Amino acid sequence: MARQGDEGPLVGRTGTLADVQSNLRNVGTGGTAAVFVTGESGVGKTRLLRETADALRETGFSVLFGTCLDIGDASPLHPVLQALRRLDGSAPPGAPDDAGALLERVSRDLRAIAGDQQLLLVLDDLQWADRSTRQLLLYLLAGLGDVRVSVLAAIRAEALHGTHPLRRVLAELRRLRSVRVVDLAPLSQEQTRELVTAIVGGTVALEDADRVFKRSGGNPFVVEELSRDLRDGRVELSDTLREIFLSRVDELPPHAHTVVHAIAAGVEPVEHAVLAGVVPLPEDQLIEAVRAAVTHRFVASDRDGYKLRHRLVAEVLEQEVLPAEAASLHRRYAETLESVEGEPDNARLAHHWQRAGEPDRALPPVVASARAAERMYGFAEAHRYWTIALQLAGETDERRTELLGHAAESAHQCGEHLLALARLEELAGRPDAPGQSELHLRRARYLAAAGRSATAEVEYQRALEAPDCTPRRRASAAAYLAELLLHLGRYADANQHAREALELAAVNGATTDLVRASAALGFSAAFREDPDAGLAVIRHAVEIAERSGHPDDLGVAYLHLAELLAGPLNSVEEGVLVARRGADLLAARGVGRTYQTRLLAVAAKGLFRNGQWSEAYAVLETAMRYHPSGADAVELLLARSQLWVGFGEVDNARRDLDAVATLLAGGGARHVLPMLTLRAGLAMWQGEHAEARAAVQRGLTETRSDDLVLLGVLAWHGLRAEAEARVAGQPTDPGALRRLRTVMDRLVKGVVEAPAPVRAVVDGYLDLCTAELSRVEDRQDPEPWARAAAIWDRRQQPYPAAYARLRHAEASLQRRVRRTSAATGLRQAYATATAMGARPFANEIIGVAQRFRVTLGDDVQALPAGPERAADELSTLTGREREVLAAVAEGLTNREIGEQLFISERTVGVHLGHIFDKLQVRTRVQASRVYLTAA
Repeated sequence: MARQGDEGPLVGRTGTLADVQSNLRNVGTGGTAAVFVTGESGVGKTRLLRETADALRETGFSVLFGTCLDIGDASPLHPVLQALRRLDGSAPPGAPDDAGALLERVSRDLRAIAGDQQLLLVLDDLQWADRSTRQLLLYLLAGLGDVRVSVLAAIRAEALHGTHPLRRVLAELRRLRSVRVVDLAPLSQEQTRELVTAIVGGTVALEDADRVFKRSGGNPFVVEELSRDLRDGRVELSDTLREIFLSRVDELPPHAHTVVHAIAAGVEPVEHAVLAGVVPLPEDQLIEAVRAAVTHRFVASDRDGYKLRHRLVAEVLEQEVLPAEAASLHRRYAETLESVEGEPDNARLAHHWQRAGEPDRALPPVVASARAAERMYGFAEAHRYWTIALQLAGETDERRTELLGHAAESAHQCGEHLLALARLEELAGRPDAPGQSELHLRRARYLAAAGRSATAEVEYQRALEAPDCTPRRRASAAAYLAELLLHLGRYADANQHAREALELAAVNGATTDLVRASAALGFSAAFREDPDAGLAVIRHAVEIAERSGHPDDLGVAYLHLAELLAGPLNSVEEGVLVARRGADLLAARGVGRTYQTRLLAVAAKGLFRNGQWSEAYAVLETAMRYHPSGADAVELLLARSQLWVGFGEVDNARRDLDAVATLLAGGGARHVLPMLTLRAGLAMWQGEHAEARAAVQRGLTETRSDDLVLLGVLAWHGLRAEAEARVAGQPTDPGALRRLRTVMDRLVKGVVEAPAPVRAVVDGYLDLCTAELSRVEDRQDPEPWARAAAIWDRRQQPYPAAYARLRHAEASLQRRVRRTSAATGLRQAYATATAMGARPFANEIIGVAQRFRVTLGDDVQALPAGPERAADELSTLTGREREVLAAVAEGLTNREIGEQLFISERTVGVHLGHIFDKLQVRTRVQASRVYLTAA
């Protein structure tokens, strides 16, 4: 099966290759050794032979390579004589009448070829060897030919069935110590992924690689073919694979052919008793047919039943069977399964009745399978079954209303929130739809999960106000609304509704309502009033959730506890541990796409704050494999955008932030404010100060939030944007500064009553804001930066601490005070930036060091000052950038430069950003000085 022209890399065979070479070198007392490689077709035997021959040839072996032919009556010693002919081109010797004389003559030729070297005789497809070749192997390996020879041969395992003559030869040869038989196994799942990735190139989705493994059974040849189909975008099975499998199936005895067809239609593993009911054969004939299918390597057998070695066989055979034949086969399966005593196998019954074309008989086992999946928290499987149930039940079926309700909820549980909303709307339009309060409550839950917080809040209020709202549903609505208000950053409102929900839940509510209300109350109380009391409430919610074991309860409790610790209370390490523990608990409970991904996002954000950016990235990569949607996707995208901005991955950051903006149709402050803050930070690294200002000012309109921490981060970025604009020679915005000062006043007043942990974090951002104001006002005061660095050191958050050190050093060096201390702080900041991988930040530190001729380390030197440096730096500019810089040196504004060069004002700004980066300057004046010096 192997093709040499388009082979993939040799995967998973390194150890086997080394063992085979070692065995062939370690000859016995007669100077001989042998390795017989067995395995199914396409497993890589020929490739192993070729790689081994090439390796041993380089170490001094003489190599002969021959191939046996499947022609029934091949001429004696055909593969050996073919190998001799390939070596010297001479005609094979005539076959003497005496077989012994023929063996002696061939042995003499082999001795002559080997000379003083060890000879390697390679024989492929030995299962087709003629009798003389088999005798020659016994003759040589027994040492009778007086030839120093090592034999390497490949044998198709499926051919060695029954009384095949090679089986007796191998049994004789196994007695020799220098003979080894190696069974070449298929690739493992991990090895298959490696091979698929190598052939496709780039990144391959995990599910695509695993699908190739499932279809191929790890057979390397099949893996390579399917990988090329994947790489080239082909959906249909290649003709090559189809013909190979069909030709192999046609070689089966008739009864074995029937058995393979039957197993291909079944749900694996197929028990023997079930197969006996499907295949109408006497027991002895059935067993013999199964044995033949196993021997031909189509079927594997174990104590659980029978299964195909390659699911690809089922795909091929499915297209070879008439629809009526397939329906009949599936009907026999279903009838046999129904006749089996004990608990019915509803999943298999559902499958076979569907394929038999009998929807009425398929629906009951489909519903039973969905309910069983829900009991096991298999929400994705339940969603699949409820979807099938909807397809089986017609529009007029009286059961459709109930099925729609289950289908909507299962879609929501596995993260398909928009589909859940669509099904809910269909449910609401039916004459026997549920009451208004239930519809409003469910719609609100689905909207909130989809990231549409504003409309979700309205729906919760409608649920509470609906005339048919029962006390129990009121408890649920109040608990969910409290959780939503937390998401909106309105902690006072959340606290009020959480208390109401707890009172109702104590009398009429369910455990889920109690957990959700307690978690919301604990979070809001810890943020606003008493961290210890709030933490006690939320930890109690975790205990209740762990006792209940329900994924929703565990997800809610762990999520709020992790967010509180890693965020406002600044117990980042504990918050990361809690998030990871919760994610592990939920991993096996069917909510990987929802709560688990959100917990991993919390862990990644905590690791980002602690400066462990690489680990944060690895956590996010794991979470992204679940393909979350709605608010869950927003959490992950925001966490990843934070890393992209820090790493300087501009395109990736913009892509993720654009995706967040698309998903956030009416999102809350805890999503919107971080998104706008990140947009501002990204714009500043690009020198787009007006864009950064616009993002911050938009965030300041989110006035209903009382999350002081988020407002503090946003205000810092706003003042930093104004400071950067001033340094770049651009005007600041008095209106923006006035609004930012108002926010600072609000923070100062609000932080007075905040708990100590929250107050400490907000004070840290206030110090950064105050220090940025000194830059805006061009006071170059190092003291505010020193205070900010100290407070962020105490908070153990390295990024803002390093940023404050950079600005402290810059201000000190500009004032020409405490140069040694400033240089030390600059080096510390650079070490932090490089450890985290913060490339833009590190480049800015390098720029400051170069301006003030500070050496950061042995491998980072400040550029020398003077004309030589200026001339060298100008050589890095493009022609257009030189034109822009010349106009800047003339004192023109961006608008005037754009008019002169016939480009937009925005494009001028982009060019200036590139010029500043290349020249390592921060102002137009500094850039002009470099230009004029060079000129």
